[in-house]
Amino acid sequence: MATVRGHGNDVTFLTFFFTRLEPNRSGRYEREFPFVSRCGAERNLLRCEHRPIVFTPLLPPDASSSASSSSRRAVLSFCGGGERLAVPLRPEALVMLPENGRLYHPAPGRAGGAGPVRSALALEWGSRLEYEQGPEQPPTHFWWEGKRYRLTGELVSGN
Repeated sequence: MATVRGHGNDVTFLTFFFTRLEPNRSGRYEREFPFVSRCGAERNLLRCEHRPIVFTPLLPPDASSSASSSSRRAVLSFCGGGERLAVPLRPEALVMLPENGRLYHPAPGRAGGAGPVRSALALEWGSRLEYEQGPEQPPTHFWWEGKRYRLTGELVSGN
């Protein structure tokens, strides 16, 4: 998990930092710091265990949205940014990587394209996963809001 020091849980700073996050292709410290967040002439280098985006809470659909209730979707927030750092939940795109057993969801492309779902949330969702090919194989389906989604595996090729 990425750590941003000195700003606590300042949502404005976190939003600024993570919306500018991109792969470090500067030619300097690329191996040690694979991501960078630019702020004018300043370069904030980032090292993370695996992916810089970690999905933390699931936020309910925005009740003030002008969309009909059937078309509103829950969103996954990441990196402490609340609604300002969030993507629509895509149940069909969840994937569990066999090499580490973690559950991943699509993330903004500039920030690595995928991020792990916080362990507590992944455990909560564990009963929603189906293993059509047996428990030793990755899950094949995910139940969400009464609907059974076939997992696409689209993130596997990007990892």
